[in-house]
Amino acid sequence: MTGEKSIKQQYLDFDEYIRQSEPEKKERAEAWRVAIGLQAVDGLKTSEYLHETARRNIEGEITIDEARELVKEYYIKKTAHNSNDADKEEADRVSSNISKLLQTDAFTYSVAGFAAIHRAIFEGVFKHAGRFRDYDISKKEWVLRNDTVLYGRWQDLRMTIEYDLEQERQFDYTVLNKDQMIEHLAKFVAGLWQIHPFGEGNTRTTAIFTIKYLRSLGFSANNDMFEHYSWYFRNALVRANYRNVREGINAEPLFLVRFFRNLLLGETNELRNRYMIISPPEKWKDATSTPTSTPTSTPTSSAQDLLQTENPLIQNLIKVIGNSQCSIKEMLEGVGLKDRKNFLEYHLVPAISGGYVCLLYPDKPRHPRQRYLLTVKGQMLYQELTKQ
Repeated sequence: MTGEKSIKQQYLDFDEYIRQSEPEKKERAEAWRVAIGLQAVDGLKTSEYLHETARRNIEGEITIDEARELVKEYYIKKTAHNSNDADKEEADRVSSNISKLLQTDAFTYSVAGFAAIHRAIFEGVFKHAGRFRDYDISKKEWVLRNDTVLYGRWQDLRMTIEYDLEQERQFDYTVLNKDQMIEHLAKFVAGLWQIHPFGEGNTRTTAIFTIKYLRSLGFSANNDMFEHYSWYFRNALVRANYRNVREGINAEPLFLVRFFRNLLLGETNELRNRYMIISPPEKWKDATSTPTSTPTSTPTSSAQDLLQTENPLIQNLIKVIGNSQCSIKEMLEGVGLKDRKNFLEYHLVPAISGGYVCLLYPDKPRHPRQRYLLTVKGQMLYQELTKQ
């Protein structure tokens, strides 16, 4: 094979699938793009062999499990080695593991589920995959001029994660507007990352957990943000958790909020790593970085598409459900229909597929006390519809 391709070139190779392929190929291509892009978090680059293997999986020539096995065998059988092989192997195997995670819908919102994501990502790479660290850590950060964020004590890791997840589980999004929802989501993810329960791989684990969690809330988070801005995502997490009282520096969530607004609302806030560095040179300063949690950019039409729907039947159903949990019978009465089949086909199923409505018992669709409620995405649209 000829020389290695840059990550940017690999992205460009996937563009054709994203734009024109049938849904299954497009989904597989997006999963690989996110997986490859996240390696930049730790300064890693994937090999051309991984890129070719990913293409074969996208085309449907091999399954994702076969792709993972091929990558594993490639490094076992590789005879010519160089100084970059260890990093390449980590990037390739982790990318194939992440791609498998993103090609499946399974998600467990729990401490065990969080640890399971780490295990699945770093299986065959780290001996401690899926295990919480039993020692304290610190990391020199470029954006902090070699200072470190204070991470969680190893003795408190499980308890702290349990607390954060339970607080989020009980949080009521219905009282927030979309700006407040974005700020809250950014705060939740920043707090989870700050715990840093694993010896290595915390940012990639947090990113995949976040994508999975956002999907469970009704959002499609598998886009360019985690692909092209993974290093920015990490630095934004650092700045959201760093404070230095002696130097008069407070935690700054603005950068992470900008990331999430671009991710979830389709805004075009400028994301530059140099803006986040502590005490930057004058030429690196961001003229718009006055501490605030609400960027001023205006959502584009594509941003509205992420949140809005032109389907009046979905809009009406969202208004009927509102802040309640409704049965099929209650929703039928609310929209003024008697034909259950018609309602399911043209109202409820499209609303669920669009990420606006979810089941109270998603693992048991036929639960006798099944109810339907708005996802966070649905609640955001509900807020917009009730303003009109």
